[in-house]
Amino acid sequence: MALLEINDLRVSFGAQGARNEVVSGVSFAVDAGRTLAVVGESGSGKSVSLLAATGLLGPGAEVTGSVRFDGREILHLGARQLRALRGARIGYVSQDPSSNLHPLKRIGVQIAEAIRVHRPLRARALRARVIELLTEVGIRDPERRIDDYPWQLSGGMRQRVMIAMAIALNPQLVIADEPTTALDVTVQASIMRLLRQLQARHGTALVFVSHDLALVSDIADHLVVMQRGHVRESGEAQAVYREPSHPYTKQLLEASLPLRAPLRPSASPATPLLRVEAVSRVRTSRSGWRSHARTVLDAVSFDLHEGEILGLVGESGSGKSTIGRIVAGFDRPDGGRVLLDGDAYAQAGRGAPRLQATTRRAIQMVFQDPYGSLNPRQRVATVLAEPFILQRKLTAARIEQEVAALAQRVGLPHELLERFPAQLSGGQRQRVAIARAVALQPRVVVADEPVSALDLTTQRHIVALLRSLRDALRVSFLFISHDLAVVGELCDRVLVLDGGRIVETGPAREVLAHPQHPYTRKLVDSIPGRGQLFTSGLAELDHV
Repeated sequence: MALLEINDLRVSFGAQGARNEVVSGVSFAVDAGRTLAVVGESGSGKSVSLLAATGLLGPGAEVTGSVRFDGREILHLGARQLRALRGARIGYVSQDPSSNLHPLKRIGVQIAEAIRVHRPLRARALRARVIELLTEVGIRDPERRIDDYPWQLSGGMRQRVMIAMAIALNPQLVIADEPTTALDVTVQASIMRLLRQLQARHGTALVFVSHDLALVSDIADHLVVMQRGHVRESGEAQAVYREPSHPYTKQLLEASLPLRAPLRPSASPATPLLRVEAVSRVRTSRSGWRSHARTVLDAVSFDLHEGEILGLVGESGSGKSTIGRIVAGFDRPDGGRVLLDGDAYAQAGRGAPRLQATTRRAIQMVFQDPYGSLNPRQRVATVLAEPFILQRKLTAARIEQEVAALAQRVGLPHELLERFPAQLSGGQRQRVAIARAVALQPRVVVADEPVSALDLTTQRHIVALLRSLRDALRVSFLFISHDLAVVGELCDRVLVLDGGRIVETGPAREVLAHPQHPYTRKLVDSIPGRGQLFTSGLAELDHV
């Protein structure tokens, strides 16, 4: 008998008489000790289905169908009965630990709360259990880290804390909803290994929600593919990978293949457009009376040519984003300098960097989180009009024309211009952010992890957009990413950064297909889906 069995699940939102059904007749099951992967693009209904099944959607949703856990119908249990079930017998790992961990509470306190709700323990025993959990999920020096706040931990460590909370009471089922999104490939691989180890140790059933078929290829026993609230395909994982029957599954498999063929490097002029010369950056932190200096960048040098897309890759903490901020003029180096067309604009000094208007216009930035970088109270049309308004040279009618042309260039339908950012999908918001960055036709765009939180097909659309903008505007991109598959598809050259130093550089296809440095090999080996299920795809690409 299945541990969790969902039959004909339907979820709808909206006012009575005008409800919108977002999940339509979904059915699947997972047995004890097995792993079910639920995959699909953003908006496919996969997360909503699991939230509905566990009673976490709230009063605004209408949920019908059947959800049986360990033989018991739970769909319409009362709030108190559901709270007794969640945490104790069903653990839930959310996508974004930063949003789900209280920033002002120590992590030990938060894990302890997850235990104390269901099982009263004395303070000493409770602390010992929390330390035991931190050790189990791979947090080093748990006796010290137990008193850290979430902001003192890396993204991967915060996700491990979320997993510790989910397994605190040894539940029979763990639901992991996109637990590796926006993590770099090595941290992603370590989280996947951790989940497999915990499952083997405790015999836990696992439901793993993801948009990435490659990521789940090494963990899934059974696969459910969802699109627009419907199950398009379901079956044993290896059978689905070998012979997918639905066109949508084939589309997801195609989008998941790593190391797709990149653009061929274009001929670069002898003189670079942008030159980074021996840039260093040291950050100082204080603990009580003591200060600690940490080298973030150590004499980093590289060139960026006109019309080139240069990839900058490395793990979290390698210094990628620091380079991006210095190149974009948001931060100062402690040593070295950055030149545009031979003129230095970023160099060591005190105070905030002050760029000339022409330089500020020539260098723009696209941030990782478009929702955080767009004003939530401004309509899209206002956001895109702002760069033209700041010029103070155009009439209102001309600005409206420029905004319409800009929206068309980045593939934004005209009707979206009157919406607010919250009314757009993640991919649409990122198109708005890219449109704003290229509005005044800059020379260089720094793109800092612009696709990390997007599903794979949306990633491909954004990659195609950046490629088309490069070709149409001859703009150069410094593309910062931890996703080597995207870098391999988009970039002409790649720089590999480790510990603030460049350890390898060269044409993207060559570096990723034949890495020379041990650190680069480690990154490439961590790309999900490099096992036997994707061997044929990689072999096919070798002939491109």
